[in-house]
Amino acid sequence: MSDRSASTHTEDMFNDKAILVTGATGSFGRQFIRTVLERYKPRKLVVYSRDELKQYEMAQEFLSPAMRFFLGDVRDRARLEQAFDGIDYVVHAAALKQVPAAEYNPMECIKTNIYGAENVIHAALAAGVEKVVALSSDKAANPLNLYGATKLASDKLFVAANNIVGKRKTRFAVVRYGNVVGSRGSVVPLFRRLIAEGATELPITDPQMTRFWITLQQGVDFVIACFGRMYGGEVFVPKIPSSRIVDLARAMAPRLPHRIIGVRPGEKLHEVMCPPDDWRLTLEFDDHYVIMPSITFIEHPDYRCNRCGERGVPVPAGFGYDSGNNSQFLTAGQLADLLSRWV
Repeated sequence: MSDRSASTHTEDMFNDKAILVTGATGSFGRQFIRTVLERYKPRKLVVYSRDELKQYEMAQEFLSPAMRFFLGDVRDRARLEQAFDGIDYVVHAAALKQVPAAEYNPMECIKTNIYGAENVIHAALAAGVEKVVALSSDKAANPLNLYGATKLASDKLFVAANNIVGKRKTRFAVVRYGNVVGSRGSVVPLFRRLIAEGATELPITDPQMTRFWITLQQGVDFVIACFGRMYGGEVFVPKIPSSRIVDLARAMAPRLPHRIIGVRPGEKLHEVMCPPDDWRLTLEFDDHYVIMPSITFIEHPDYRCNRCGERGVPVPAGFGYDSGNNSQFLTAGQLADLLSRWV
């Protein structure tokens, strides 16, 4: 995945701007903030999260005078409105993401992922924020579990928010991608722990299971590029490679046998990012797809040519983009090489 064409239009985008990240003490938020400080000169960079210890640790690491720290929950609209005052750009990364935890605590997941999204929208409108990019998940496409259902609802809220802006300048877009390599709860750290503990076999849910591959930095770069690309109402999906879980296991432990444990509740055989039912709304660009809004806005931007001048074309009838039908597949050897550099 490359964002070179978009990067030329975002070189100065965050300079002298105030940027806020919800859930900023998570892995994405930390890498996003690190990247912004390395590439830009923001006026203010706000960490908004619930975790006081992680905020303290970040304050020791990120010493820029632009840094600000707000303790707060996205469930608290009044606190969000305080934090959003004077902010130009928002990245909404806060969410409850663990699938089993969401199944056992559904209302908690709904309060954060859906009501929290609504609060972010209204706080952004009240503060006159210029652009909001919300992070989504492959699990929001044709969801099978509660977490995915809440993220689909969140996506719909952010897309529809562009229809209630009135004369305000605020615009909302969504970025959707799959599991990040090596992130908490993903299979890479699980396999590494088992290997380190001397496991005699690795658990495989299904020999046919596939997953997309994206690094944390690639995810951050894609989000930054989409700030430059967006009109408002888009769901942006990067083109990234896939791999089979069995090939990942072979890359990490070539000599260990596999034990098939079966697909877990709410788990898909292949990650879906562009559902076939959305093919009429989907545009293909050089390195990404855009799912256009299904509802009509007062404004009618030409999504086929984004704000960076990149041009997309409609996908063929019935098109769907998932980790099983992907044209880019990594071999076990490529995975081993990538793991040595990425994780």
